[in-house]
Amino acid sequence: DGLANFSPENRMILKDVDIVPIYDGCENLRIEETRECFKNKISAFIKREFSLSISKSLNLSESKQVDAFFIIDKKGNITGLKVRDSEVTIQAEILRVLRKIPIMKPANHQGKSISVLCSAVIKYGNDIKVDVIYIPERPND
Repeated sequence: DGLANFSPENRMILKDVDIVPIYDGCENLRIEETRECFKNKISAFIKREFSLSISKSLNLSESKQVDAFFIIDKKGNITGLKVRDSEVTIQAEILRVLRKIPIMKPANHQGKSISVLCSAVIKYGNDIKVDVIYIPERPND
């Protein structure tokens, strides 16, 4: 149930859905507020759970950036995790953190629960920054 199985017939990109997944604490907000709350909660969760000792142990002279992708399925679970271009220890830590994201109310489009593809840009070094939770554009397929 990973990214490979997330085909054009059964996927939505987060920016295209009527209602984004609802993270705990983001209920009863207007649509744009819910989107912003979702981004803020995911960013805060990653920052809080990421073990800085792992990136500090790499003794990096400057921060590095990594892209992480995940699916929030139609039951609100995190699946299809992928981390691109990073140190093995960082990749493992980001995957560990993403697996801990709590179940949430799934995205909704035209009255139906659906799976959505999400992405995070994570900068690591002596601190952790989640600059943007963004949504990849729909591929031309």
